[in-house]
Amino acid sequence: MQTFLTPNSLEIALTQRYATKRFDSSKTIPKDTWVALESSLVNAPSSYGIQPWKFIVVTHEALKKQLQPVCYNQPQVIEASHFIIFASKTNLSHQDIDRLVDRIAFVRKVAKENLLDYKNMMYGSLDRQTEDERKNWNSRQCYIALGQFMLAASLLGIDTCPMEGIVSSEVDQILGLREIGYTSVVACAAGYRSSQDATAVLAKVRFRKEEVVISK
Repeated sequence: MQTFLTPNSLEIALTQRYATKRFDSSKTIPKDTWVALESSLVNAPSSYGIQPWKFIVVTHEALKKQLQPVCYNQPQVIEASHFIIFASKTNLSHQDIDRLVDRIAFVRKVAKENLLDYKNMMYGSLDRQTEDERKNWNSRQCYIALGQFMLAASLLGIDTCPMEGIVSSEVDQILGLREIGYTSVVACAAGYRSSQDATAVLAKVRFRKEEVVISK
């Protein structure tokens, strides 16, 4: 397997990342960099590869200002170059599984009949879940995508701030998510840290590796 990074460069990206409190609103993420970050979202892993999500990328200032009050007036919403809402599917169904199987068959150039066992296995897993379990499972997938996005951003020198402080029902209404069968789960601001962000110079506080990693 090709090595794209050195251990040292990864360590730098991990340690320089922090939850940015203030962004420089005069700086915008370059188009080619954003294309790469979008790819990190599209290529994020999910259970069964089902991808029960949509990523709403907000860059228009008017919409950011509309969203800020329902995000507890956090400044990152309007200061960041891009504000991303991670939304999960509210009612995953057999039709969504069929759509995935169709896509697998097309991309991998295999007959759908050869995917029947896989499809039925996913049907069974879905059918065993209650509605609440299904919604919770879908929501957790969004956090997988969020983690990949934040790491990709740090590797490209982009600052981020994950934000659970959103009023989901209000965000959904503003963005029309309910009408398309999705609900907001978490958000992430992305851009460049402001020189006025006092937290940028603070040392990262983490427990020692020996306290959190158990080797067997």
